[in-house]
Amino acid sequence: MLIAVPAETQTHEKRVAATPETVGKLVAAGCTVVVEREAGHAARFPDAAYEKAGARLVDGFRACCADADLVLKVRAPSTVELKDIKSGTAVAALLSPFTNPLLKDYADAGLACFCMEMIPRISRAQSMDVLSSQANIAGYKAVLLAMEHYGRFMPMLMTAAGTVQPAKVLILGAGVAGLQAIATARRMGATVEVFDVRAAAKEQVQSLGARFVEVASDQDAEDSGGYAKEMDDDYKRRQSELVAEHVAKSDIIITTALIPGKPAPVLISEEMVKSMKPGSVIVDLAVEMGGNCPLSEMDQVVEKYGVMLVGVGNIPSLMATDASQLYARNMLNFIQPMLDAESGRLNIDMEDEVVAAALICRDGEFLKPQLLGAEVK
Repeated sequence: MLIAVPAETQTHEKRVAATPETVGKLVAAGCTVVVEREAGHAARFPDAAYEKAGARLVDGFRACCADADLVLKVRAPSTVELKDIKSGTAVAALLSPFTNPLLKDYADAGLACFCMEMIPRISRAQSMDVLSSQANIAGYKAVLLAMEHYGRFMPMLMTAAGTVQPAKVLILGAGVAGLQAIATARRMGATVEVFDVRAAAKEQVQSLGARFVEVASDQDAEDSGGYAKEMDDDYKRRQSELVAEHVAKSDIIITTALIPGKPAPVLISEEMVKSMKPGSVIVDLAVEMGGNCPLSEMDQVVEKYGVMLVGVGNIPSLMATDASQLYARNMLNFIQPMLDAESGRLNIDMEDEVVAAALICRDGEFLKPQLLGAEVK
């Protein structure tokens, strides 16, 4: 079985889908692994390390993927890349299922595409959960980005010249990224408040030493997959009033709120930004889906009304080495159960709920018509 690991071509993408560690395990399992030269360079994995692990190095995407049985990527194949992947090839990547206009093209090209974002949140699949592994990194790095642009101390300092009060950090969303941001901000000595629509998040937030801010409601704000779901207008109104009150008192805000398949909910309005103290910082982790603040700008750091808005997209790529190691292990854990030692092929078992959830197309058929916005005939 020939597995290809090409270099990523999307702007600002420094991660790689396989590391020398995971390549070595795939080779030990009987696979042939081809890696495009310098695929791991930006993530600090040299070509020599891949060769030592048993990979064969080639030049260019076409040479890497043209004969592959399985292509491992971080980002979804582009239109140009799609031309160099033969029909029948399996592809595993972050396919951006709710925003990628090429999904149907993958099916038309005869590919078997695994969407890593759609791996279900069940116990057996925790080691394959790329969203969680990458969100962990984003939550940590968001605090560091906030510190970079915040011109004051984070912890309380008692000096001969007087006492410096700790920074007040507000985190909107207590998912994986939010929880890591809480832990990191607390380690830096900040006081932390957290808002999340899911009441179930309260215990986790408090266990990390933060104060939970909640809107009283009888609604269930969590869907079956463990994600936050959209709430009714009355809840949104009360939420906005409560958030506005805490925004005005905050020095740093980190927003992480996302609803799968929908634009990011607006949590911080322009009026709220105006209410913040000069020198305050907002790090908008939802900027790639429109942002939790409408003033955030994609891949930009801008100042509005004296507030710094950090809208850096693809934050995990800023920590490409660790992000790649975790992503590659997620990928390996997903792929290994499908490796058939006898046939040397990929055994795609549609009775496996993890495989069935992640596979979006196969043999020219698109299996998740809801992602296209209309039923596929």
